[in-house]
Amino acid sequence: MTALLIILAAIVLLFCGYVFYGSWLAKQWGIDPAKKTPAIEKEDGVDYCAAKPAVLMGHHFSSIAGAGPINGPIQAAVFGWVPVFLWCVIGGIFFGGLQDFGSLFASLRHDGKSVGEIISDSMGKRAKKLFIIFALLVLILVIASFVNVVAGTFFTKDGSNVMFGFVKNPTGNQTTAIISLLFIVLAIIYGILTNKCGMKTLPATIIGIAGIVLAIWFGLNYGFAMSRTAWIIFIGVYIAVASLIPVWIMLQPRDYLSSFLLYAMMLVAVVGIIVSTGNKDLNFAIPAFNAAKASTMFPALFITVACGACSGFHSLISTGTSSKQLDNEKNAKAIGYGSMLIESALGIISLIAVGMVWDKWCNKGFGSPSAAFGGGIAIMFGKEGSGIYNTINALLTLAVSVFALTSLDTGTRLSRFMFSELFLKDGEATWKDASGVRKVLAHPLFGTTLMVVIGCILGGLSLSQIWGLFGAANQLLAGIALMAVAAWLGQAGKNNKMFYIPMIFMLAATLTFLVQKIIAIFKIIAASKAMWGDWFQLVFASAMFVLAIFLVIEGFKTFVKQNKK
Repeated sequence: MTALLIILAAIVLLFCGYVFYGSWLAKQWGIDPAKKTPAIEKEDGVDYCAAKPAVLMGHHFSSIAGAGPINGPIQAAVFGWVPVFLWCVIGGIFFGGLQDFGSLFASLRHDGKSVGEIISDSMGKRAKKLFIIFALLVLILVIASFVNVVAGTFFTKDGSNVMFGFVKNPTGNQTTAIISLLFIVLAIIYGILTNKCGMKTLPATIIGIAGIVLAIWFGLNYGFAMSRTAWIIFIGVYIAVASLIPVWIMLQPRDYLSSFLLYAMMLVAVVGIIVSTGNKDLNFAIPAFNAAKASTMFPALFITVACGACSGFHSLISTGTSSKQLDNEKNAKAIGYGSMLIESALGIISLIAVGMVWDKWCNKGFGSPSAAFGGGIAIMFGKEGSGIYNTINALLTLAVSVFALTSLDTGTRLSRFMFSELFLKDGEATWKDASGVRKVLAHPLFGTTLMVVIGCILGGLSLSQIWGLFGAANQLLAGIALMAVAAWLGQAGKNNKMFYIPMIFMLAATLTFLVQKIIAIFKIIAASKAMWGDWFQLVFASAMFVLAIFLVIEGFKTFVKQNKK
């Protein structure tokens, strides 16, 4: 019964947040359905390309979700289910949803441009450059982290020999690999049907879902195998190409079709919670509160939960891709605010899932949070080892794995935008307007290649330290994005008071965490136990901390000036 009450309470609270707080925000900021969006005014068929609301919702939700709202809440469950529940709900409504919706709206009023341009408008050009550098550091971690995850998910070693090609009776990794490859083919077909052949969204969606079913069936019977290095090279080439081609060919359709897996995964989880209620063999075993962890709850809890409550990566997606595809401002609330609340609901589902296998999780019975998620939901339908358990567990694990690649190709496209912005002057819209060396540096191919190469090299090293840095950098980016949107709203004469508490809290939590991390690394160095990864963390953490401090100072000056006016 505990699990059912938790999910019902979460759904009711998140729904109320969407209806009341989300609508209030839209009214405060002046959402205008009659105003043309950048996707309409600047349509170029490559990046600016209006999408149907359902298609854009699929892209946005798939891109922001990934594996974050599953991994974070499960790892944070050591603090107790009550703190995680409260942060997912409160954080989603008043922190994450606010940031995502606000970033999307601000970008719509800046020709679909990034947070950097929003900062330039209200805080100045120097702050813009600092932010872009900071965001590129975060995106390097995003690419490196997800390259490592995806390559690890696809790669299977058969004894001492690495296979290559199609295989029968595939392992889970080989199944995930071939289905992910087939998703790419399905996306291209869907894009051509809807954008070149004029097919309506509904019949194209039916064909796409049928294709997903066939892809899953094929993947359960035939897999594909390559070495880990080969997968990293393939992933690097794929994300580079995907970030350069028009969004309607790959990004929109792939994310849209992928979203159905995510929706189905959440539906299966809710059904499992309902049907398992009253089952005496199942027990939601997470304690309500872990007093032993209370002293470390701040800032660790708020860094660990991450995407389940608030994520800076979302602001880059809202201002990097989604704002360039929104067809009408009236849909900004559903895309920006609604997607975040659905992700918070997924975070609560993840918490319930690990609660069903809590003892096994605590005894390291699962290799990853994603595996615990699949096992926790599957056990609601049948005993471990049964046919239904194995089937549901495999499909859920597959669904989680698909989204790592989705976040990866979106992150690469974002890095292309921001790398170009770093070298463009005022009045220069694209790299073609630049001159000299800047024209080369701002070229999409240069920035994409550089970011992909760096990300793939770091991802290939399998540094576990990357994940720890990614969490801190991601949450720090959220604090800066909240500050950027608040500064712009203040300059535009709109109400920005709702940003102050979330902004200050996120900056305080993440900067505290980085200071703790830097001190811990110095202690390791002093003890002569530092490894290469420790030095990597030190350099990245220090750079992000310094950049963030400068940005906070610039933001503080901006708010002081606005209050004087």
